[in-house]
Amino acid sequence: MNPITELLDATLWIGGVPILWREIIGNVFGLLSAWAGMKRRVWAWPIGIVGNVLLFTVFMGGLFHTPQNLDLYGQAGRQIMFITVSVFGWYQWSKTRRHAAAGDSENAAVQPRWASPKERTGLIIAAIVGTLGFAWIFQALGSWGPWADAWIFVGSILATYGMARGWTEFWLIWIGVDIVGVPLLFLAGYYPSAVLYLVYGVFVAWGFIVWMRVQKEAAPATSPVPATVG
Repeated sequence: MNPITELLDATLWIGGVPILWREIIGNVFGLLSAWAGMKRRVWAWPIGIVGNVLLFTVFMGGLFHTPQNLDLYGQAGRQIMFITVSVFGWYQWSKTRRHAAAGDSENAAVQPRWASPKERTGLIIAAIVGTLGFAWIFQALGSWGPWADAWIFVGSILATYGMARGWTEFWLIWIGVDIVGVPLLFLAGYYPSAVLYLVYGVFVAWGFIVWMRVQKEAAPATSPVPATVG
């Protein structure tokens, strides 16, 4: 067995249940990325990409012969999506950071804001149409739990894109993804990922509050000055 295969197959046994180390490590990288995202740090994106690569091999269980031996095409596909959107987010935040004021003590790469009514409408339409469409695709492919998998996939796309744009609503979308993802992953036997989804649920609620505070504190500085008469 070569070192790469040994790394991919390294397993931790808990209560008689085999758990791949790469599933644990991939989720830890995901949590670090979420924490950095809350702090609005550019390195959130490359850290997340590493976790995405590892988790792709986990959720394509039939291809990579995981203990579950299940293919969750939505879960695996969203890792590819994460990598793609993360490159965009990495570029966007890096560009914003380069143009930030030199005296920015927070070293933040994005200023949180609410999505506009038009942008919110686009999110809702994309969520409905995307979930319906991908549920049909995943069902045709034989994915396990296609409807839940479809929403997790689409919701993840929208949340990651919203994070890249600096929309505070992206935290709320993540909560919706977690609500569906926890029972799906427990039932499928991906216990570390399911537990991490629970952690994410608490974390994203905290992140939402943090971004709300930042947005509120910045509001006086960004609000237009009313015109005076006379």
